Amino acid sequence: MRFQSVLELLLIVALGPWGLGGWTAQGADFNGDIEPIFHQRCYGCHGPSQQMNGLRLDQKAAALKGGYSGAAIVPGNSSASKLIERVTSGKEGFKMPPAGSPVSAAEAQLLRQWIDQGARWDESSRSAPVKLSEQEKHWAFQPVSRPALPRVTGPSWARNAVDHFVLAKLDAEGIKPSPEAGKNTLIRRVYFDLIGLPPSPAEVDAFINDPSERAYEKVVDRLLRSPHYGEKWAMHWLDAARYADSDGYEKDLVRPHAWRWRNWVIDALNRDMPFDQFSIEQIAGDLLPNATVEQRVATGLLRNGTKNREAGVKAAEKRFEETIDRINTVSTVWLGLTFGCAQCHDHKYDPLTQQEFYQMYAFFNNAVERDIEAPLPGERGPLLRALPEYYTERERILQEGGMAELEVRWHENIISAMDHPGVNTDWDFAVTAWRGGNDRADWTIRSDPGELTQLERDKITDWFLGSSGPDYAKDEEIKTRIEKARDEIQDRKESLPARTRAYTMVERSEPVATHIALRGDYRASGIEVRPMTPAVLPPLDTGDKHPRLRLAEWLVSDKNPLTPRVAVNRMWQEFFGRGIVRTAEDFGTQGEAPTHPVLLDWLASEFVARGWSQKGMHRLIVTSAAYRQSSRARPDVEERDPANLLLARQNRLRLPAELVRDNALQVSGLLYPEIGGKSVFPPQPAGVGELGYSKKTWVVSTGPDRYRRGIYIHFQRTTPYPMLVNFDAPNTLTTAPRRERSNTALQALNLLNDPAFFEAAQGLAARLLAEAPSEAFSDRLTHAYRLCLSRKPSSREVDRLSTYFEQQRQIFSSGQAALTEAASFHAPGVEPEEAAAWVSVSRALMNLDEFITRE
Repeated sequence: MRFQSVLELLLIVALGPWGLGGWTAQGADFNGDIEPIFHQRCYGCHGPSQQMNGLRLDQKAAALKGGYSGAAIVPGNSSASKLIERVTSGKEGFKMPPAGSPVSAAEAQLLRQWIDQGARWDESSRSAPVKLSEQEKHWAFQPVSRPALPRVTGPSWARNAVDHFVLAKLDAEGIKPSPEAGKNTLIRRVYFDLIGLPPSPAEVDAFINDPSERAYEKVVDRLLRSPHYGEKWAMHWLDAARYADSDGYEKDLVRPHAWRWRNWVIDALNRDMPFDQFSIEQIAGDLLPNATVEQRVATGLLRNGTKNREAGVKAAEKRFEETIDRINTVSTVWLGLTFGCAQCHDHKYDPLTQQEFYQMYAFFNNAVERDIEAPLPGERGPLLRALPEYYTERERILQEGGMAELEVRWHENIISAMDHPGVNTDWDFAVTAWRGGNDRADWTIRSDPGELTQLERDKITDWFLGSSGPDYAKDEEIKTRIEKARDEIQDRKESLPARTRAYTMVERSEPVATHIALRGDYRASGIEVRPMTPAVLPPLDTGDKHPRLRLAEWLVSDKNPLTPRVAVNRMWQEFFGRGIVRTAEDFGTQGEAPTHPVLLDWLASEFVARGWSQKGMHRLIVTSAAYRQSSRARPDVEERDPANLLLARQNRLRLPAELVRDNALQVSGLLYPEIGGKSVFPPQPAGVGELGYSKKTWVVSTGPDRYRRGIYIHFQRTTPYPMLVNFDAPNTLTTAPRRERSNTALQALNLLNDPAFFEAAQGLAARLLAEAPSEAFSDRLTHAYRLCLSRKPSSREVDRLSTYFEQQRQIFSSGQAALTEAASFHAPGVEPEEAAAWVSVSRALMNLDEFITRE
């Protein structure tokens, strides 16, 4: 690193402590020469009176601009230069540098002389090359290579390229891979991993009896075509996207249309939408040329975060925090970076600066929320027929009640209270309620009706009818008229066909500037920044596309080394229980190093080469010999590799929370397999909804919705479905690229006593009594094992459960209440005691470790 002058070196030494990031070296390519650029950021100066952020002494324009408290340097006048005022001050909290050795009198005098003499800069190109820091040399920031297949000792074991890399690692350690799992285990494993449901006995038999070499591949291809594939893999994406059906925070209001985005995800995965397109549409679908409704629905990803609707929250603070959440989600899910650590200061470990954090913020700062009509197939026709009559009736009701004039006065009062807070506190409260209950509240209420959609105009009128303000509440005649109009309109609205909506993002018509938030405080604005990606990664392509769209395309550019690595690592994580990089959320210097770095790069390059096909990569992995290995413990390698990092075997994995329940419903015959749709409310313990501050009432779904898959269970953030939490489903407050797996006694109690699982046990018992090939205990038990565990019971298991069955039948014979509860279903020709005993056996089977474990 070469300095242009003693002065430059002096300034670096004297001012380095000002910024939390200090001086950093960056490089830019000009005509083939790398020019080192030295700049100083004063993010550590907090508050408007202390700000000198963004000071760059190597760029004349930046140094002359300084902060808004005054120019850092005024050429020819050191007395008016804030730089001199700060370095010569003795005032704590104002002097610079704030810590360490102060600028000496001689050094300060040198600065004065330089400024008084005109403060000349030499901004000519420097010849010294920029050296990468150790952080910048980190493996994850390097380009993705396409490694050649390594030589291995047993190439016949390998079924595809994946196996060469796994076997090479084993060869280096002198370890042999495990044999292939048995057919019963293998089909059960791949069913759970690809569609999240167990195979039926008939499907197991068909696989076992298929002698062809492609028997397994045929099963895999069939599962990849299953509509349940999208459900299984959407579950993982919903974790990363922090999906929930409510806002969170105190009010935790329900989001009745959040599921529309979930539908989009399931459909996109089932269609094998290429991951690059899948990514672009969710981040910037609204900005694509002639964006379709579905592409706009995709941006619901950015709407999934928590939303504070409490009365006292400030709109600017709320929007700031929501935008921060979007940055953190995108940077974690696509880049595997803990970018949020740079919100308040330069990242302590990774080469990410605070300025770069707010440059990323700038990509999203002009994105605003907008709800849209998003009818599903089959909805549009009935709506087109019904809406004209509905709006005719709506207008008649409003006119007859004189609502138009009343709404205009209400509208004027709301805006007046917005413009003059504190003058009329009753109307201040009405404004607070409006802002808390509606996204983009100020823009919506102030916009000309012509700028609003019909949906938005209806929202304003409906809000007025439900919350007409303090003045009308005091006039009984007007109050009665408003309530009458509201009720009549509501009656007609309820008779309308399904009217699906979606939560989406759009760009505001008038862009706003983005400033660094000093120390992460939205109230303390620093220098203005423009949209830009981190310097440690390949540059953002220039062009005339919107910045957010360019960001989305940059994330999945073939030049970006992080996105394909992060994406394939999450895939590997779901198939082996642990990613090649265990810290799926952190590929930075503090994350864990990859166990198979060459394999990771090969997979990443293969993902791009396959056109970003997720199904293609899933097929590649599950057809590998590495995936198909037995999961039996290996005493010969247990001490050398207790965590199975070398992949000398498969891993036994407890099923994710949703699949534990899905498995029980499937084997019991209760599962309702409809794909997509609204969230449902299966039975849960009484009183759970009342535990939250807002005390939500959980109305149990009736009919088949009671038995839908776990991915569709309504997720209320403050009081989530207990069974899901008990089995380690994430809280969805922030992105969750990986789940933890615990093993607790409470989980066993859940499986035994939860109403949903007790009902599943009853369903399984009824199924056994109706479907078993004979009435013999052993035949029925064999059928139960084949349904629950995809295998036959051993003779020891038959003997043990036969004894248990007889014990349970005796117990039920002497307890009428328990008998009535257990055998509440009708089993023709079967004594109630026998039916109840089969319920007990079913409960025991559904509580086995083997039942909730993917071998």
